[in-house]
Amino acid sequence: MAHTYSISDLAKEFDLTTRAMRFYEDMGLLRPERTGTAGRNRVYSGRDRTRLKLTLRAKRLGLSLVEAKDIIDMYDSPRDTAVQLEKFLLVLAQHQQQLEAQMKDLQANLDELKVHQREAKALLTKSQPPKDKP
Repeated sequence: MAHTYSISDLAKEFDLTTRAMRFYEDMGLLRPERTGTAGRNRVYSGRDRTRLKLTLRAKRLGLSLVEAKDIIDMYDSPRDTAVQLEKFLLVLAQHQQQLEAQMKDLQANLDELKVHQREAKALLTKSQPPKDKP
């Protein structure tokens, strides 16, 4: 029998709230089996665990949940692996460009901040009276 997980098992393993798990389910990233009265209990499969792991990895890379779902869903389909990898590389390239642009903006802000620090220090030095020598 395949190993299954409860919502609390996976939430604990991946340091998530059960609310986040339910959100990922609502987004279609996870598809647990429903059991118990009125289907209140969620039973996650090994496949769900892997999808959750891939979702969290995609988030760390800066992908949106929709982008993560698109890529993860491609691996569930019987399509050609080359097409899937090309799509993945395209998404990663787009995010790399965004991150590089953000880094450029941050560096410009940091450079400007350093200029203002130097100017403020110079003004402070000029405004202080000279110290008497004993």
